[in-house]
Amino acid sequence: MGRGRYCPSSYLRFYSSFRFLSTNAASESAPNFTLEFTDLCSKGLTKEAFDRFYPQIWADPPLFSHLIQSCIPQNSPSLGKQLHSLVITSGSSKDRFISNHLLNMYSKFGNLQAAVSLYNVMVVKNVMSRNILINGHLLVGDLDGAKKLFDEMPERNAATWNALVVGYIQFEFNEEGLKLFREMHVSGFRPDDFTLSSVLRGCAGLKALSVGRQVHCCVMKCGFGIHLVVGSSLAHMYMKCGSLEEGESVIKSMPIRNMVAWNTLIAGNAQNGYGESVLGLYSMMKMAGFRPDKITFVSVLSSCSELATLGQGQQIHAEVIKTSASSVIGVISTLISMYSRCGCLEDSIKVFMECEVADLVSCSSMIAAYGFHGRGVEAVELFEHMEKEGLEPNDVTFLSLLYACSHCGLKDKGLEFLNLMTQKYGIKPGVQHYTCIVDLLGRSGCLNEAEAMIRSMPVKGDAIIWKTLLSACKIHKNADMARRVAEEVLKLDPQDSASYVLLSNIHASAKRWQEVSVVRKTMRDRRVKKEPGISWLEIKNQVHQFCMSDKAHPQSEEIDLYLKELTAEMKSHGYVPDTSLVLHDMDNEEKEYSLSHHSEKMAIAFALMNTPAGAPIRVMKNLRICSDCHVAIKIISEIKNREIVVRDASRFHHFQNGKCSCRDYW
Repeated sequence: MGRGRYCPSSYLRFYSSFRFLSTNAASESAPNFTLEFTDLCSKGLTKEAFDRFYPQIWADPPLFSHLIQSCIPQNSPSLGKQLHSLVITSGSSKDRFISNHLLNMYSKFGNLQAAVSLYNVMVVKNVMSRNILINGHLLVGDLDGAKKLFDEMPERNAATWNALVVGYIQFEFNEEGLKLFREMHVSGFRPDDFTLSSVLRGCAGLKALSVGRQVHCCVMKCGFGIHLVVGSSLAHMYMKCGSLEEGESVIKSMPIRNMVAWNTLIAGNAQNGYGESVLGLYSMMKMAGFRPDKITFVSVLSSCSELATLGQGQQIHAEVIKTSASSVIGVISTLISMYSRCGCLEDSIKVFMECEVADLVSCSSMIAAYGFHGRGVEAVELFEHMEKEGLEPNDVTFLSLLYACSHCGLKDKGLEFLNLMTQKYGIKPGVQHYTCIVDLLGRSGCLNEAEAMIRSMPVKGDAIIWKTLLSACKIHKNADMARRVAEEVLKLDPQDSASYVLLSNIHASAKRWQEVSVVRKTMRDRRVKKEPGISWLEIKNQVHQFCMSDKAHPQSEEIDLYLKELTAEMKSHGYVPDTSLVLHDMDNEEKEYSLSHHSEKMAIAFALMNTPAGAPIRVMKNLRICSDCHVAIKIISEIKNREIVVRDASRFHHFQNGKCSCRDYW
């Protein structure tokens, strides 16, 4: 359409002859043109529709609404402004119906200023006008403006309430959204399916299970019990709140199971730590004829990360490529994490390098991967490259960066980044950020500084941050501080077995056997059980799991004999078992047997027996690797000429040629 004037030449030709046309003639032709006119508008042929039917449009101005509506999918603000000019010239600008369409158009384009200006000059406004403008405020994130207009409305309908409730929850103001939903319910308005889905998402965000159950009752009363979208939202709420059984029950009660329902079920199991169930459901979903999408891949790859099932992860990566989901940022980020957590950092780097446009999410994932594998220098370099490219880091990026610094002893860099986070980017550190700094200071031997930071930081410390300092006390053999710090941990989490074990080991290192006995008696009195060490590895797509001195494995006798031979060979290369942390009431032979049968040593022995010479070995463990195993695996890597990768509860250790990637800093 033309620029510089209110209307194009076709309109001018029509306007000069308009006074000779009768309304009756326009009315008689209406049935013949309406279908073709609306068809042209629906196809986005706005100019053609206007040029062909301008006499009828001028005779019946409400037809402008079709033209206005047609330019929204085209995302053409300039076309919308020209149509607005034509409406003014036609003398129809006071028509409330047309004005509401113009108001909706400006709101959908995100031009709130134009929408507000139009609203202010509208002679007659109704609930629809105000609802449209409320949605306009919400589209640009102006919650305050939307709420102000809502409060000023002389009359509201269900759509008004629905819009604001959904808006609050979309912007994660979940408590305010649920409060407004309660007011809506008390006022007698009926929520629609979209509102109920949003409210359930708000309950999930707050993990408000009891409120979610109340909303479930509302869902049933409103007749949405078998609605697929609401049902999936309901299941998601239960699963997010930790009630997997109730969530699965909702899915089972649905008349049909669509892709959304499958994704909800898979994601719920993944979030609740049932990785093996996720892989089973994934297979069932495909057998049922559903094709996985990006949401499915994120959940399934996350489970492969947790289980460290590299073979499964590689197969799913192949499916990602086949379905053209390999360019989706969320999937790329999860692939980086999956390969990293399966011990294949080089594959993580490859996925990252193949990414067409690296964004904040993928860069943050790669920084985390570098940190997890002790490659702090590379993590810092990537962060600095991000800044040069104009990518603004968020709290997750800084958490990954500080983690990388803490695991490589980059004390000065870590403190510098904490300052950068607050001073340059205005991000308030959370307890996890401070935990990384405490870890950094503690490992560096600055125990007093670390304790002072916990006691002075603006956020409340949790058990994890105190436990981090307790681990540092063990590294630096500071038994006096350890006792004080352990008290802080056990105030917050009296059933945390790891803290008792750490304190016991610290006393054992100092040969304070009486205090070791006191700690262990306290554990018995409080019925605190030590978490057993478990290691596992994947060979030929089968996962093998080992516990300390485990006899359940089919090859346990062969493993036992192999470990005996391996220990003798290690001793000939200078290995001396560190029996200082084993119960002092055992004899030396028992102590050595106990050490040699730690779960990671059993897993490595099994791998050496069942994999080709020279093949890398990847072992995962639920607890931190002990100092004796760390020394032993370095020697094994040298005498067997193997790369051995161990993922413990804290980080990855790459053992090769008698050395570890952590440089004994863990």
